[in-house]
Amino acid sequence: MNEQTRLGIIYAIAGYVLWGLAPIYYKIISEISPLEILSNRVIWSFVLLVIIVVLTRQGRQILEVLMDTRRLLLTAGSALLLGVNWLIFIWAINNGHMLESSLGYYINPLFSVVLGVLFFHERLHPWQAAAVILAFVGVMIQVVSLGEIPWVSLGLAFTFGIYGLLRKSLKLGAVTGLLFETAIMLPIALVYLKFIDPSHTSNFLHNSSDLNLLLMAAGVITVLPLLGFTAAATRLDLSLLGFFQYLSPTIVFFLAITFYGEQINPTKMVTFSLIWLALVIFSIGGVKKARLQHV
Repeated sequence: MNEQTRLGIIYAIAGYVLWGLAPIYYKIISEISPLEILSNRVIWSFVLLVIIVVLTRQGRQILEVLMDTRRLLLTAGSALLLGVNWLIFIWAINNGHMLESSLGYYINPLFSVVLGVLFFHERLHPWQAAAVILAFVGVMIQVVSLGEIPWVSLGLAFTFGIYGLLRKSLKLGAVTGLLFETAIMLPIALVYLKFIDPSHTSNFLHNSSDLNLLLMAAGVITVLPLLGFTAAATRLDLSLLGFFQYLSPTIVFFLAITFYGEQINPTKMVTFSLIWLALVIFSIGGVKKARLQHV
């Protein structure tokens, strides 16, 4: 293992662990409405990303996108999906649905594979196809047994999966792409805080300095894991990076059942067990597929 690979692994672990620990932050400010938290997340992420882009001199790619109407429209679509995904996640964390959000991000890689087959005509290894079927069975058991659709889990998987599909088409850097997305959401966030949200915490002048710092930290909570992921992605093969993506939903899962007292009933346990088994099969299939491609 060379030095760059070691660094990539460290960055990947740091990024995904930070993503996994993010619910702690949202629980701390849970008295604030999800839309207000989302608005602050957009505003302060945008501010931090502008600073990063200026310091790293990534302005050229911004000009290229501004001159391309198609890419601007696709970016608007990815911004909408990202905003919805963030809102579902924040709402879920602050309303006792942390387990469902964890399940959503376990399902996401499998959903992304299905999207790859549908839109990019990618071929599935038989093990990967079996994993997708197993995950579907796991979700259907919950639907049939509980008589309800796990909309938080499916909503997170669907929005982030389609978001990833658009981002793949855009071919934008992680930082530059998120800057455009937050810039598109920024006017809506500002209008919401100024004219729509009647809460006393929406006005920074009326808040304590501690609360304002907490709200501003939403930018750091959003951008810092992204920087870790980006640094890892430039140093690791995607097959290796893919193994680390299960860190964050696993951390969320254990936070939910150990620190926040969420109950996992037998039906949910069966669903999680089938998804975990599906991910093991999926990962084995990914390794086998990669080996065949290098033969």
